[in-house]
Amino acid sequence: MPTLDSLQAKLGGEQFEVVALSVDHVGISVVEKFYRETSIQHLRQYIDPSTLATSTLGIEGVPTTLLLDHDGREIGRLVGAAEWDSPAMVDLMIRAIDGIRN
Repeated sequence: MPTLDSLQAKLGGEQFEVVALSVDHVGISVVEKFYRETSIQHLRQYIDPSTLATSTLGIEGVPTTLLLDHDGREIGRLVGAAEWDSPAMVDLMIRAIDGIRN
């Protein structure tokens, strides 16, 4: 999550947003506490306590990251952790954003 927060800080704007969706049944308080403890500052708080998003999106494990275009079509998926703010990943996201725009 801290690397996703960093990625949002670097690239977030009109063309790109990291949407971190929690599927915790406890509620938003868990997300708020986690954000405080890990110093998350650039991500909005989204929660799906029903966990319907996992079945709707075909998510079999967490973390799972989906890359969606402006029309909501999935153009990429990664299951597992990643260093989202690494130079290679930032470059990949920039190329994806440019590809979507063109």
